[in-house]
Amino acid sequence: MPASPPPEPLISPTAATARVTGGRFKRVLGTPSLVLFGLVYMVPLTVFTTYGIVTELTGGRVPMAYAITLVAMVFTARSYARMSVAYPFAGSAYVYTQRSFGGATGFLAGWALLLDYLFLPMINYLLIGIYLEAAFPAVPAWVFILVSIVVVTALNIVGIVSVTRTNLVIIALQAVFIALFLVLGLASLSGRTVDPLAPFTGDGSVEGFGVLFAGAAVLCLSFLGFDSVSTLAEEAREPTRTVPRAIMITTIVAGLAFFALSYLSQLVFPSNEFTSVDAAALDVVQAAGGQLLAVLFTAGYIAGSLGSALTSQASVSRILFAMGRDGVLPKRVFGRLSERFGTPVIAISVVSAISLLAIVFDLALLAAMISFGALIAFSAVNLSVVKHYFLDRRERGGMAVVNNLVLPLIGFALTVWLWTSLAPSTFIVGLSWLAVGVVILAIVTRGFRRPTPMLDLKE
Repeated sequence: MPASPPPEPLISPTAATARVTGGRFKRVLGTPSLVLFGLVYMVPLTVFTTYGIVTELTGGRVPMAYAITLVAMVFTARSYARMSVAYPFAGSAYVYTQRSFGGATGFLAGWALLLDYLFLPMINYLLIGIYLEAAFPAVPAWVFILVSIVVVTALNIVGIVSVTRTNLVIIALQAVFIALFLVLGLASLSGRTVDPLAPFTGDGSVEGFGVLFAGAAVLCLSFLGFDSVSTLAEEAREPTRTVPRAIMITTIVAGLAFFALSYLSQLVFPSNEFTSVDAAALDVVQAAGGQLLAVLFTAGYIAGSLGSALTSQASVSRILFAMGRDGVLPKRVFGRLSERFGTPVIAISVVSAISLLAIVFDLALLAAMISFGALIAFSAVNLSVVKHYFLDRRERGGMAVVNNLVLPLIGFALTVWLWTSLAPSTFIVGLSWLAVGVVILAIVTRGFRRPTPMLDLKE
């Protein structure tokens, strides 16, 4: 039996110095880099972002809600992995839906996905501004937001290798905090009477199973990131192997981390009486390790938000590049790569300009827009597996029925269930965004008299 190949390095120096030719990205990323990208995008500390809200919503059963979300996301992540093999190109749900259902449907799926990608950088910039203004009250939040946008934009323009290197530092900072939280949290439990089943049975303030799905719908925000791995398919080595593997690893590792952190948090602070629901994490962290750990948490959370902004801006710029490359968006603006850096500089700059709205937008509105767009895209990708493999390619023998029909339909049903659990205001915002997409599609197709431009996937 031949020897196994050596582990792939995070960065290939030879590939990193290659120049872009013919509008192609540099293939420099292996599985470790792709997993790192997805984990930083998802921000491990995001478990604390909505912790107080979901604790009240589920009656102290946050880990149960995370378990439901993880199950739903594993099915959807599997569909992304399958479609990334069929179409190993930049564009994510946009490309998968377009090639499966046609240009018009693909455009609307991509347009819905833009709610996720366009506003996730913005929500991270807003969080950075909020936390740093609290730490340094003399400096207004908009200053921190503006500086963050400039730094993230510069790193993305330089190239994906710079993003990967920065990710290493950011994930290391979060790993240090998580390790400290686990050690100090477990230590704080010694000598106390602890009910290990409490995070599953709840505190009695809210009863029933339905509220768990409502909490799980909110927690979908924590999982936004596994799909971002697929947007780097044109920058991955052996994309039909590395991208699917990275998608599944990212989803499962992040989900287990979210579950473990929320479980320990509810043991450390078994109450829903927070000083502030929005800042409930500070009560938990102080109960585990005092004020020093709370300071470290703030530093780690800001670093995580910066990393998520960095990776999410990289992803959305590539989706805009894919839509510009096929003429759905202006090709001269979005469908070009910089000869010097090998990155879509104009698309990156447009995302940065839109992110300036973080100065005036509020957190609730941004969260609603992200949730709606992501779940629409997830549903479309689950259905794309059925259309591409089961209907078009007629792969229906033996286990193919399970892989190509049963499992993606389960993922679709779970995603729709979570989608319908969102607040009504989310649908107002989301449907308005889709209406704008229909208008753009009508303009591109001259009143739907011309076919929607299709992406040329030839290498």
